[in-house]
Amino acid sequence: MLKPTVPASTPGRIALVRFSALGDLVLTVPLLHALRQHFPQAGITLITSPLGHALLQGMPGVQFEVFAKPRTLTDYRAFYRAFRGRNFDVVLALQANLRINLLYPALKAPLKIGFDRERAREGQWLFCNQHIEFVGMHLADSFLEFAKRLGVTSQMSEWGLPLAEEDRAWAQQVSARLPRPLIVLHPCSSKGERNWLLDRYAEVVRVAQRKWNCSFAFTGGNNALEREYCDHLARVAGDAGINLCGKTTPRQLAALLQQADGLIAPDTAAVHLARAVETPVLGLYAVASPELSGPHQRMDYVVNRYPDAVRRYLGRDATGVPWNTRVHHSGAMALITVDDVIHQLERLLNSAKKH
Repeated sequence: MLKPTVPASTPGRIALVRFSALGDLVLTVPLLHALRQHFPQAGITLITSPLGHALLQGMPGVQFEVFAKPRTLTDYRAFYRAFRGRNFDVVLALQANLRINLLYPALKAPLKIGFDRERAREGQWLFCNQHIEFVGMHLADSFLEFAKRLGVTSQMSEWGLPLAEEDRAWAQQVSARLPRPLIVLHPCSSKGERNWLLDRYAEVVRVAQRKWNCSFAFTGGNNALEREYCDHLARVAGDAGINLCGKTTPRQLAALLQQADGLIAPDTAAVHLARAVETPVLGLYAVASPELSGPHQRMDYVVNRYPDAVRRYLGRDATGVPWNTRVHHSGAMALITVDDVIHQLERLLNSAKKH
């Protein structure tokens, strides 16, 4: 039987723990806003990584405790020392893997809420005395389930990323150099199996330039594969493209997305950044369901070949597999065609004209 959902009194000190990944950190924003609105007098502390702090610092009413994700016994000792003598009313355990699970005993609180047994990986349930209930849902919704355990009844809250003026000014300067419509193309994910084919991206760029005079900003991380993708696509785009691969901070990328007419990307953090700044997302999904990790509540322009991939490579129907099933097959993303993307891009651009 579950223990009472709501603390005996309104929580005055709430700690949230989430170190990574970037997209998941973006998805904590509605939860943070919901907590601030429901408990305006509470002290809210987000325990996160330097990356999380760089993205979210400046959120009103949120204090930050910043640590690198622990790797050594020395790291754990430093974390435990930092929280010795500190107490919280509630700890929201928003991350479930062994390295983070071992931090939870350092955080003293009568109520520690973690994931359900289905999602509480690597023994997280051992460190929590409350758990959200399992429902197959988007990760943003699962984070909001933590707030519901505290009696927060509102549904989706605001996004409101705390972008700095210098980030907005930089993005405006970049976008002013390129004609409209401007598409940000973020071709790679952190996991290679989610990447679409480079030659198909290139064909989309050619068609989009020929049919709609699109310009492109190519973005990504600073590793060799992402540089290779963006370098090639920038050559295809010519003067109507700019290569920003490895040259943006998460906040600059969010600000640039806010200036763009749309984003094309596979299952990656850029999708959630675009969603947070209300920019339409043409997401490319075949490895995982967009209902799990797509642009939250904005699936209008997603290319969804996940059901086809499940049928072809797992021999099952997508409606009958567990909610978090991935298709780990090199052919999954190849099920997405150029025509699929061009069709959705045309719909996206036509919608942008109406607004």
